[in-house]
Amino acid sequence: MTALTVRLPNSVHAKIRELAARDEISVNQFIASAAAEKLASMLTLDYLRREASLGRREDFQRYLNAVPDVPDEADKV
Repeated sequence: MTALTVRLPNSVHAKIRELAARDEISVNQFIASAAAEKLASMLTLDYLRREASLGRREDFQRYLNAVPDVPDEADKV
């Protein structure tokens, strides 16, 4: 593990303490979890952008054209 000093506004620190206590976890655990969630979100976005850049419009259109353009019977109200 690595130690890290972070400066937070008092109001943010107070809310973190409050939420961590409510979940019965330490402030360190709360911040580590929040950082991991942010990383996962950003890495997922990067992954999706890379995958999208590999796509071809022609392939998309071919698959879209293969799907019937009528509502499914089960979807009718």
